[in-house]
Amino acid sequence: MKFELPPLPYAMDALQPVISGQTLEFHHGKHHLAYINKLNELIEGTHFKGETLEEMIKSADGAIFNNASQAWNHTFYFATFSPKGGGEPSGALAEAINKKWGNFENFRQEFSDAAVSLFGSGWAWLVETKDRGLEIIKESNAGNPLREGHTPLLTFDVWEHAYYLDVQNRRADHIKGLWNIIDWNVVAGRMRKY
Repeated sequence: MKFELPPLPYAMDALQPVISGQTLEFHHGKHHLAYINKLNELIEGTHFKGETLEEMIKSADGAIFNNASQAWNHTFYFATFSPKGGGEPSGALAEAINKKWGNFENFRQEFSDAAVSLFGSGWAWLVETKDRGLEIIKESNAGNPLREGHTPLLTFDVWEHAYYLDVQNRRADHIKGLWNIIDWNVVAGRMRKY
C-alpha cells in the first residue's frame, strides 16, 4: 500500500491567526509529506508494505515506526481543528472530563502544562484508556499512545516546526491559541462506543 498526504479539511489560511497559512504550508505540505514519502521508501520490499499505519505503529521500531507514527500523528492532529472551533466539549466527553478533572478549566490547565513542559520535541495527548478512563500523557519525538493500547482523542504537536514561524520559541502562547480552534465534535467522535 502506498501512503499519500491527506488533504487538510479546511483552507490553508483558515486557522489564522492561531496557525498561519505559512506554517501550514511548511508543517503539512513539507514536514507531514516528508514523513509519508520516507515511509513509502522504507517499507518498499518489506512485510510492512501491506500494513496500515496503526499496525506499523504497534509493531515496528526505528525509522519505520518513526515515520509511520509521525504520518499518523500529523493526520490526526490536523483533523482536530476547525476555523469554527473553540469553546468546550459537551455530552459524554464533557462528562468524562468533569469526572476526571472536576471541570473543563482544570483539564485545560493540566493539558496545557503537559504540552508546555514536555522537554524537547513530541506530543501531548488526551487518551481514553483501556478501562474507559481519560488520561493526559506526554510522548517524546514520534511517540504514539496506540502502542500502549490507548484510544487517542486529542493531541497537541509541540515540535518547534508546529509554531516557530508564528510565535518563535513561545510554545505556551501557541498552546493557548490552539484551544480556540479545537473541533470538539471531532474529538468526541473519537471516543469508543460502548
